[in-house]
Amino acid sequence: MVNDAMLTDARNNVQGEHAANLGCALAYELARQFDCPAYVVDPVSVYEFEPLAKYSGLPQIERRSLSHALNIHAAARRASAELEIDFEESRFIVCHLGSGISVAPVKGGRIVDVNDASSDGPFAPERSGGLPLQQFISLCFSGTYSETEVRDLVRARGGLLAYLGTNDVQEVERRIEHGDAYAGEVYEAMAYQIAKEIGAMATVLHGNVDAIVLTGGAAHSTMLTEWIEERVRFIAPVLLYPGEDEMTALALGALRVLRGEEKAKTYGDVL
Repeated sequence: MVNDAMLTDARNNVQGEHAANLGCALAYELARQFDCPAYVVDPVSVYEFEPLAKYSGLPQIERRSLSHALNIHAAARRASAELEIDFEESRFIVCHLGSGISVAPVKGGRIVDVNDASSDGPFAPERSGGLPLQQFISLCFSGTYSETEVRDLVRARGGLLAYLGTNDVQEVERRIEHGDAYAGEVYEAMAYQIAKEIGAMATVLHGNVDAIVLTGGAAHSTMLTEWIEERVRFIAPVLLYPGEDEMTALALGALRVLRGEEKAKTYGDVL
């Protein structure tokens, strides 16, 4: 349910500046006009971590549960249906491949761990992913960049964009097809990092994985998904669900509550 605490946190960018913060405010205004409930479905701040996943290595910094939760949950439901597995008993690694990349072990429908796509995990079309800390600290204090510029470098000007000057995977593939060896190496390096993250997340599920699901816009890239599959298919079968049907996922989530199949959660509660 959309509540005042959620609206306040969204307006204050508590989890960072993102267009997704508009969702609950828009829902609230529409619901007020039509005198009906307002819901958000699988927001980026959904917290389903198991206790060990929150530790970072410094007590001043707790790992945050920020991910492409809507598409990750929707893809896990779709995989459960396709494989005829009880969703509550399923164990998947779901990879959302977009401008940012989330790799999540999903156990019984819950995202029990995930890289923070804004600052951790594999590099993406426009995000740097995790960086060697000592070198990054030196960069931060080099005097070359302000704090705002460093944040922008990591979130919006990293990854493929930083290496190749474009965040368009189709453009990258065209360059590779025309013989650009450097573009090929960078693109394969992204696949390598994604596969490495999948391998790490397989340990969270003790290697007991029903399937690895590749979804999101970049999953349309056969070149990328084949490179990933070559490295991870020893873990579990790989399912491809390119793109993301966000509007349908939102509607189905609200319908599950309206039909009494799920109970609406309260923002601020830790499950």
